[in-house]
Amino acid sequence: MPVVGKPVARKDALDKLRGLARYIDDYNFSDILHIVTVRSPHAYGRLKSIDKSAAERMPGVVGVITADQVPGKNAVPLVLEDEPFLAQDYVRFHGEPVALVVAESYEEAQAAAALVTMDIEPLKPLLSIRDAIAESAPKIYGSDNCFSRYNVEKGNAEEAMKSAKHVFEQEYETPYQEHAYLETNGVIAVPGIEGTMTVYGTMQCPFYVHDAVAQALGRERNQVRIVQTTTGGGFGGKEDFPSVVAGQAAIVAQLFNRPAKLIYKREEDIIASSKRHPGLIKMKIGTDDNGKITAALIDYYVDGGAYSTLTPIVLWRGTVHALGPYECDHVHIRSWGVATNKVPCGAYRGFGSPQVIFAGESMIDEIAVALNIDPIEIRRINGYKVGSSTATSQIIDQSCGLMETIEKASAKADWKGKWQKPEQRAGILRKGVGVSTVYYGVGLGAGGKHLDRAGTSITIMKDGSVHCAIGNVEMGQGARTVLAQIAADALGAPYDLVNVVETDTNLVPDSGPTVASRTTFMSGNSLMLAAEQLRPRLLQAAAELLGAPGTDAVELIDGKAFLKADPNGKQFGFRELAAKLYAIRLMPSAFGWFIAPDSSYDKDTGQGNAYFVYSYCTNIAEVEVDMETGEFRVTRITSAHDMGKAINPQQVEGQIEGGTLQGMGYATMEEIRHDANGRMLNNAFATYILPTTEDTPELDPIIVEHAYDRGPYGAKGFGEVPLMGIAPAISNAIYNATGIRIRKLPIKPEKILGLDE
Repeated sequence: MPVVGKPVARKDALDKLRGLARYIDDYNFSDILHIVTVRSPHAYGRLKSIDKSAAERMPGVVGVITADQVPGKNAVPLVLEDEPFLAQDYVRFHGEPVALVVAESYEEAQAAAALVTMDIEPLKPLLSIRDAIAESAPKIYGSDNCFSRYNVEKGNAEEAMKSAKHVFEQEYETPYQEHAYLETNGVIAVPGIEGTMTVYGTMQCPFYVHDAVAQALGRERNQVRIVQTTTGGGFGGKEDFPSVVAGQAAIVAQLFNRPAKLIYKREEDIIASSKRHPGLIKMKIGTDDNGKITAALIDYYVDGGAYSTLTPIVLWRGTVHALGPYECDHVHIRSWGVATNKVPCGAYRGFGSPQVIFAGESMIDEIAVALNIDPIEIRRINGYKVGSSTATSQIIDQSCGLMETIEKASAKADWKGKWQKPEQRAGILRKGVGVSTVYYGVGLGAGGKHLDRAGTSITIMKDGSVHCAIGNVEMGQGARTVLAQIAADALGAPYDLVNVVETDTNLVPDSGPTVASRTTFMSGNSLMLAAEQLRPRLLQAAAELLGAPGTDAVELIDGKAFLKADPNGKQFGFRELAAKLYAIRLMPSAFGWFIAPDSSYDKDTGQGNAYFVYSYCTNIAEVEVDMETGEFRVTRITSAHDMGKAINPQQVEGQIEGGTLQGMGYATMEEIRHDANGRMLNNAFATYILPTTEDTPELDPIIVEHAYDRGPYGAKGFGEVPLMGIAPAISNAIYNATGIRIRKLPIKPEKILGLDE
């Protein structure tokens, strides 16, 4: 493999370095309209009327659009279709879109938006999970304020708990997390001939947006085209929410038959866009004297906000992963996605898993302390190996590198030399070390397998350059580079001649979302299927050029064709092969369509092969804590990851480093606050605190490769995993330094000093 496994340069690096990459705000169209959203000042209330007359009289204003003017269906097509593009009859969270002010300039639209008034009868909002699940709670969704619920039952956990030698029970809470992508949400909708609509935008799921725009406009899908522009980060925040933004812009563009631009300022983006779900996790674990888990009872709640968006799917993943990578014959997991009157929550890197991982990895650490077992050793005792059975009774039959990640991370971090019990530490400035282990189901799994497909096309141009169209997107994670590496080696082409273009719904069929660490696996496999069709044609061209008796006599590697019998003899380059391919009129393009390996899930018991393969990780965090002030510093994090095969080791290390810092923010400082009326209080980077380079600890990434036989060159997927286990590793390290256990994130000096909840 001349390219796969090598740290080749990113395809998009130079354009971004030179400032040539075109983000959505760099696009412009003649006669363009600008949109500003009018938002609800109440978290919950009956929308009785909207007065837009004063706004409509303002200079430059061409119209003010409300729900009654939506040409198609006023519902965003995600899972339950309960969220409107524009509020109608009720407002359900502070900042919900109520009207769209359309003007010739952004400034004119903004000035007019301030004059739109609403008559809203305020209703008492529900603002927490505990409030929403209380028996006396008003019903804001269904009969019980729950969007969805799941159940996983393996063995008989209730009976097994009665005979457990030791029983441990705790509750844990996790907060919102804002995605903080560098580029805010934005789109431009451009009407075309014959009722067509093209939407350009920053997004990670163009096919979701395709569905939303078609539904909002009441148009056939072949009249709608979605083009993903260079995207400045997503992390899950541009999975569900761009459907809202694009739908609104397309409505305006169709009503006025002019291009329409809707791009958010940062403060508006934070108020309106989806977040990581806050979580409440109740854990009861039974063990024997040696720390072996014998029974597990887990209740998991997430705060979905005002609308369901992706809550049912987020909840499903978290439910399946709630016990962590630990064997247990008796498991009962229950979960609920709860409605509240706050900003809707959706996808965020880890997708429902970081919440339960914080709880589970904190709990197993508490068990280790109580039973006087080294935290590394208790993970060796219980952790998955080939042949292990998961909470859903799936047998791990291959590609399980968990134990190797434990060994390599603990050795690199010098766990044996640094770990000691909290009571053995003394002084004002104390050091501590903590560990977490993670497993993660790659792809959409049984809960979303109807979406788990990917299409690609490869075209060899006459000059030998290679054009690849894909259905999964580049949003900064390096997808175009990794997929170009896979395509190059699968074809036998030089990496420099292969280009993977941004996703366009006119070029490939619906390939599902760019989420769930599925891009390398799904689009990579799809490209290999296309290359399988093209490679024999290239070999035929090579055979004719070399005068070989047939294709079996020639080889094609890294853009060089030669006789197998004489590898150092005459050679032809890839450009010459392409010219010959066209000269003998062989088809120069092929289409690949890959369907994920099968998965299964019984909706009543939660049993089955929930995901086709899993990735694994071990994190070891080191901290220093000032016992007088409660201030602490994360000094080093060592992370070992099994991702099957590192297609580009440099990018793998970059993902580990970036995800680790993002997980550190979740653990130690990121927090969204609301007042008693449901108004968000810190919707700016001045008040929503993020880690910076000044906070960055020493980061030590370790690559572990346990190939998966159905992955492209053995690769699985791991883009989300680097974030997922950082919070409990840090929390466990804080305990190791201080003897103080933090069960509610974020970790703050006040909590260490006992001055906060």
